[in-house]
Amino acid sequence: MGIVPFLAYVGAFLIAPTVVVVVAAFLDGEQRFTLANLTEIAQGYISRTFWSSFVISAASAVIGAVLGAVLAYVVATGNPTGAVRQAITSACGVLAQFGGVTLAFAFIATVGGAGLLTTALQNTVGVDISGNWLYELTGLVLVYSYFQIPLMVLVFLPALDGVRPQWREATETLGGTTWDYWRSVAFPILTPPFLGALLLLFANAFSAYATAAALISQGAPIVPLQIRTALTSEVLLGRENVGKALALGMIIVVAIVMALNAYLQKRASRWLR
Repeated sequence: MGIVPFLAYVGAFLIAPTVVVVVAAFLDGEQRFTLANLTEIAQGYISRTFWSSFVISAASAVIGAVLGAVLAYVVATGNPTGAVRQAITSACGVLAQFGGVTLAFAFIATVGGAGLLTTALQNTVGVDISGNWLYELTGLVLVYSYFQIPLMVLVFLPALDGVRPQWREATETLGGTTWDYWRSVAFPILTPPFLGALLLLFANAFSAYATAAALISQGAPIVPLQIRTALTSEVLLGRENVGKALALGMIIVVAIVMALNAYLQKRASRWLR
């Protein structure tokens, strides 16, 4: 009986919305079965939004995974009960959730056209960093990386903590070098959790909406914004189910990514217990 609240929560906020999206993706405006919504996705401008979403998600995931892994390694090799570790993990716990409109406003106020840093650089050293880059796909990669890096620290740190010092001692006892330890022991063990965390970051960026919606007001260069256009446009009417077909495409992509993540986590659990 203890699992009933969890099942009720999953059913109400995950399964039910997914079923609604899947069913509506195959219906037209008069609730008749159709494949027109899916064929609409094959149109060039929508295919480009999927590609743009893929590129942005992959770029921010790689940046977040590499920098986050380095920071997590620094934390893991420090004092496990020290103030530095507690401060970094606490900050990462907050910053990993610092997204949406609040994060977009913070970047606009800092590096926007009249932002604090933009104005300071113009007045002191004559460097102008203003422009439209913050409100384009390049800006989204930077902004997404802001919450991807701390999320990587939180996800990857347990894997680094699971690497036992005895494995390095055994390598050195057998005459191995530091490179031998990393090549034959650490890298093979840490590669599955690293790739799993990378996939998690990709899914996190691929499904992000509020930050992009706050920064980009014109056009719909990524899938979440394309869905918004299909659902709320006052010019192109009757495309609500096309938006649900786009959402179905996102569900499929995220489901594939999370399935790969589960497989990698299963492989990693053989050693990191």
